[in-house]
Amino acid sequence: MSPPTPDADSSRPGNPAAAPAQSSGQPTSATGPLAALPKDELEHVAAELGLEPGSFRHVQGLLAAIHGRKQLIATFDRDAMLDVIRWGRRPVQANLNKEQLAQEIVRIKSMRFDGLSQPGLAVLAWLRNVQIAGNESPPTLIHKLKRQEGFFTRLNRKRRSFLGKIVANMIGESGGGEDYQFVPPDGQTSAGESKTTAPPGASGALGAAALSLKDEIEEAGLIGGIAGRIKKSADSYLNQKLDEIESRIDRKLDEIDRRLAEWRDKEISNRIKILKITLWASVIVGAFSLIYAYVTKYFLKH
Repeated sequence: MSPPTPDADSSRPGNPAAAPAQSSGQPTSATGPLAALPKDELEHVAAELGLEPGSFRHVQGLLAAIHGRKQLIATFDRDAMLDVIRWGRRPVQANLNKEQLAQEIVRIKSMRFDGLSQPGLAVLAWLRNVQIAGNESPPTLIHKLKRQEGFFTRLNRKRRSFLGKIVANMIGESGGGEDYQFVPPDGQTSAGESKTTAPPGASGALGAAALSLKDEIEEAGLIGGIAGRIKKSADSYLNQKLDEIESRIDRKLDEIDRRLAEWRDKEISNRIKILKITLWASVIVGAFSLIYAYVTKYFLKH
């Protein structure tokens, strides 16, 4: 992994190990567009980047931590971040920048690390404020990630997982069997591209459709998981209907274009005919004028 290790430099801003020192020390200077934001918006930005705003007593310390976290994210390996996105099945586009990918990774609350690579585990640990060097083995990283989870948090997660399993069995869902697919970039909406990038029924919510209801309930709770699944189903239905309406509108527009083209061709044809008649009439009138002038000059002058 490319990010610097906390053991090598624990005072580096944005390093998970540096957060306590920044929160307990004197405020540091920070400049930039973030300095003009109010404190509540700064706390929102910090939370989106995986920081804990409540651990910073001063605004300057919070600004320095945000700046340091942005610098740390810039050193992450993009492939490792995409690996975490695939593991967490976040419905995002693959062409997002590193900071946007980091915000999506922060939203992942799953504690099931099966299939996640060592670089991905390191990125996840850094964004979850786990103190690591970055070169640990996957079992060590998983152990540190699980050790950071509190007892009551783990208990609530187990409870949600149990409820999710019951609800999934009640509706007959065995789990997410579809392969994860990134959301296609904006503008790629042709039929060929949608077939190659979108799993059936996903339509605008790719990746999330492959997440099982059990996992959704485990992450967001019973009400949140069911509400999220209903929302995704409603979004998929609306997107499907919108696609049908768009197809009908496209067909009507094509028909209108075809009829306008026919009318335009007829209009052009009629105008060409009028021009031809006018031209022939001008030729005939000119010929008669020449004949009349010739006759009057040579035969009728006496």
